[in-house]
Amino acid sequence: MGSMAADAQGARVESELACPVSPVLDIVFSRWTTPILWTLNEYGRQRFVALQRNIATITPKVLTQRLRQMERDGLVVRTYYPEVPPRVEYEISELGRSLAPIFAHLADWSAENLRKVERARQEFDAADEPVAVSLR
Repeated sequence: MGSMAADAQGARVESELACPVSPVLDIVFSRWTTPILWTLNEYGRQRFVALQRNIATITPKVLTQRLRQMERDGLVVRTYYPEVPPRVEYEISELGRSLAPIFAHLADWSAENLRKVERARQEFDAADEPVAVSLR
């Protein structure tokens, strides 16, 4: 169930109605979901250790948690092979792969606009610097 927000008239509305992409943002753009999906899409099916190595900065605990959630959300497929020792592989699902156009648009936006964002930040920070005030 979504959280409640007030509209312009003060009425309570579900946050999903106020911003219908909120649930998608929560699923897809959490801290580690995007790098995991990108890595699985880029390199294909991988074992846990290879996936962790390809992401580099993620801890095993967090990777396990995110993979479980992504499997639950249908974005990742986990395949268990009952061998000795057991082998587990992860791959992006068709549902996860369907996000590729969104990531492509974001990559295009990033290439086109990140310099503008950085420039805006620098201008903002420069204008926000404390001004020395003389108290004579």
